[in-house]
Amino acid sequence: MAEYAPDIEQQTDTEHFESIKRLLKAPESADALDIPVSIVIDIIMRMLFAEGQVSLKHFTETIRLNRSVLDSILEKLQYEHLVEVVSAGSMGRFTYTYALTDEGTKRARDSLERGAYVGPAPVSIERYDRMIKLQTTHKMNIGPDQVQAALSHLTLSEGFHRRIGPAVNAGTSIFLYGPPGNGKTTVALAIAELIAGADPIWVPHAITIGGYIVSIYDPHVFETVPLDKDGLNHYRVNSQSEVDLRWGFFRRPAVIVGGELTMEALDLRFDPIAKYYEGPLQLKANGGMFLIDDFGRQMMSPSELLNRWIVPLESNYDFLRLRTGQTLQVPFRQLIVFSTNLDPNDLVDDAFLRRIQMKVEVGTPDERMFFQIFANMCQQLGVPLDKDGFMYLLQHWYREPGRTLQAVHPRDLLRIIVAMAEYEGLQPRLTPPFIDEACRSYFVE
Repeated sequence: MAEYAPDIEQQTDTEHFESIKRLLKAPESADALDIPVSIVIDIIMRMLFAEGQVSLKHFTETIRLNRSVLDSILEKLQYEHLVEVVSAGSMGRFTYTYALTDEGTKRARDSLERGAYVGPAPVSIERYDRMIKLQTTHKMNIGPDQVQAALSHLTLSEGFHRRIGPAVNAGTSIFLYGPPGNGKTTVALAIAELIAGADPIWVPHAITIGGYIVSIYDPHVFETVPLDKDGLNHYRVNSQSEVDLRWGFFRRPAVIVGGELTMEALDLRFDPIAKYYEGPLQLKANGGMFLIDDFGRQMMSPSELLNRWIVPLESNYDFLRLRTGQTLQVPFRQLIVFSTNLDPNDLVDDAFLRRIQMKVEVGTPDERMFFQIFANMCQQLGVPLDKDGFMYLLQHWYREPGRTLQAVHPRDLLRIIVAMAEYEGLQPRLTPPFIDEACRSYFVE
């Protein structure tokens, strides 16, 4: 790791960018790779076995190493009589198309016994670890105006943003709790957008650990950011050809799970057919946010889940186990958001609550806030706001039966009123008949 010095925490901004630039530098030869060349050879062999004939251009697009590196490897394989040129263009080796020889076919079958991964060549776990540290050590600098703008579509208590902003900037953890239907998930999604709107992040498509490939890229998690001239300048890179394309340039990820979360999803998942690992959810969330929605309703007990996270939350490192029994240390650097409508005191003990930096209650709206939410939803759904109609709703369907106000009710009730009016070819109105019918359809008496 000496090539990456000085220490990240002590780096100036210039040193910080230079460190990223070094990690992003495209290898100019096979000897400059941070992984064994045999891994690249295996991918080449599998591609040829599956496709029959493959051009150097296609190898480059798939494996994400520059042409000169792949050409030197293919030249070596050609010398060893494992591949042969089946067609050539007018521009030399860079236009060659290759196929396996009989001996190469045997080698390809051996490669398939070891695994079936075909895709961008992985980067080493050491290089990945360093890059994630570089992109997460400096705290975010999101100001009050940005947080308030992100939450502007919600009606929340005064000063609510002051409890969210510091936690986002610190990149630690947040516990959102409160009664159902009051916007906890919506708040969490707004936080995800705040984080995603920060500087994009470099993430490799795959890493190699203990001789195995671990896939990280997930199209449902990572959104590519075009690497335009401004992006290159930001990272002190002169041209895209200088960038190691095994790394992708993405919006900061947001991994969102709910009651379907299992313990298996937090560990390396080995595919016995493809014979490579799928990275766990928290590995994919590095540099972004991991939201555990409906906390306490997972298939495992809260204590099991929390015990799994105690060490990572304190150390910023997670420990994963290969099927061989080998334990590996990987970065754990994301904002963890727990969201629940259950009583936190019934879910976790004081020791764990101390490890969660911010506890934020998203409470039940009072009548004033409920009216504001109702008025906003009337505007969005095109229902004329009638204060007498609202007071009728409040008196007959909340005050008299003692029903609890929920922030989600205005949206749902007004949608029912709009649907009923459209069905009958009428304009939606806040009249007692419309309100009564919508409430009878919505509430379970």
